[in-house]
Amino acid sequence: MAGHSKFKNIMHRKGRADAVRSKLFSRLSREITVAAKSGMPDPAMNPRLRLAVNNAKAESMPKDNIERAIKKAAGGDADAYEEIRYEGFGPGGIGVIVEVLTDNRNRAASNVRSTFAKNGGNLGETGSVSFMFDRVGQIVYRAEAGSEDAVMEAAIEAGAQDVESDLVKPDIYEDAPGHTIYTAFEDLNEVVEALTAKLGEPKSTAIIWKPKSLTPVTGDAVATVMKLVGALDDDDDVQNVYANFEISDEDLERLAG
Repeated sequence: MAGHSKFKNIMHRKGRADAVRSKLFSRLSREITVAAKSGMPDPAMNPRLRLAVNNAKAESMPKDNIERAIKKAAGGDADAYEEIRYEGFGPGGIGVIVEVLTDNRNRAASNVRSTFAKNGGNLGETGSVSFMFDRVGQIVYRAEAGSEDAVMEAAIEAGAQDVESDLVKPDIYEDAPGHTIYTAFEDLNEVVEALTAKLGEPKSTAIIWKPKSLTPVTGDAVATVMKLVGALDDDDDVQNVYANFEISDEDLERLAG
């Protein structure tokens, strides 16, 4: 979502890097375990597991952690996780989608509802927000993977739908996404394989909720929106948060300061 990678960078600047990384590894392990449990415990035979393992490797997650997460599922020791999607509204009427992997549905629902209520939002019914988003594949490459033209050409040949390159603002936030490539939901694995042959391994691959349009957020509402997203992101049951807001670099700079 717009502003989310910049939001992550701000959190790192505020001294939360270790906590963020620990949470990331926990999420990656959980996704690997659930993916392995949902199909074959072999990445070569299980597309979801292959994506999860590749994402873990891209984040420098230790090999032992990855293998432990797979063995946990294969050995039947994994908790019974439920995948749940919550939809709600934030300050300024922005739409928010929260994806949860939890072993306690009641706890997750209570925490998500409370987080919305405490941060200027409210939880909606299923379907109240998702119609404002498209379910698509997302492939992210670092800036050094190639020029905008080279990546665009490779993406078109691979059958991707769209490419966004953000290569010019490292002074504003250090973790610039580089090239973000979007695909049809069902084409993700095929496009990843074609791009890997041309550009090498991507930084990350995922199925995401992509906003159809963005709602500008300015002034005092910026801090409230970021507080809501941050609080949801900090919840141990939450895997992903998507929202359709847009915040200017100037407002993000002020928030970071």
